[in-house]
Amino acid sequence: MTHSTHAYAADSRNETILIDVNGELFPRHEAKVSVFDSGFVLGDGVWEGLRVYPGPDGKGVVAFMDRHLRRLYDGAKTLDYAFNISPDELKSRIYACLDANNAHEGVHIRLMTSRGVKATPYQDPRATITPPTVVIIPEFKSPAARGGVNLFTVHVRRGYPDGQDQKLNSHSKLNCIMACIQATKAGADEALMLDPHGFVATCNSTHFFIVRNGELWTSSGDYCLGGITRGAVLEVARANGIETRERNFSLHDVYGAEEAFVTGTFAGLTQVASVDGRRISDEPGPVTNRLREFYRALVAEDVASGR
Repeated sequence: MTHSTHAYAADSRNETILIDVNGELFPRHEAKVSVFDSGFVLGDGVWEGLRVYPGPDGKGVVAFMDRHLRRLYDGAKTLDYAFNISPDELKSRIYACLDANNAHEGVHIRLMTSRGVKATPYQDPRATITPPTVVIIPEFKSPAARGGVNLFTVHVRRGYPDGQDQKLNSHSKLNCIMACIQATKAGADEALMLDPHGFVATCNSTHFFIVRNGELWTSSGDYCLGGITRGAVLEVARANGIETRERNFSLHDVYGAEEAFVTGTFAGLTQVASVDGRRISDEPGPVTNRLREFYRALVAEDVASGR
């Protein structure tokens, strides 16, 4: 993978990872779910991306685990399905999977859940005949070395919550995929997406920030996922005296920004070099660099508590 904000360095260890499917470990090429699974049939499920760092005893610790699992369980409740495993039990399963893979550093986990297996491929949830499916995929992934990312504003919008609530981290990501396709065709790394009113919302797989006059701006949050890294960056910015605004702003404000960056669990804070061909900055700016350090310190503090 050479492009996108999730570009990573190849690692041969990923060919032999063990994947947890409903509590049982399988080699990568043997891990499977049913063709009748709700996630495959309809994208009916929720997921999380988790980042692993070495803890005080050298064993891998998932940063902000409680925040991620709260979002996961809230999403399942919105979709009206209940896990047959508690958050504490799921934590234990995640860590057992990491230990089985000797995966303690530079690891990204895709935690995927669905409503379960259906008796027939039909959308009615009452056709589901098993407990929810839970899959844990740990991979050795480090962000690929690169400069800033280039964004392109797409016509695909982040919609109203009465259609599909953007705060729901569901497997149904077709609007984000269509946005990503358009940005890729335009030669960009990721899509910048607007809300229904034409204000900047977020990117197709990361959250977007700008710096204007030394102030940190991001969207109101009304039309984007409640990002864990987004929230952590806002938290450390306010704690360290950086004027922070969650507000509506337009592309006019973006093009005139002194700095811009995107956030995500995988790569943390990634500098934005350009938006729609307008150059923002060739190097990370002073506010971006400060926030990177504050964020790293917050991650270290969270990880230091261990498992």
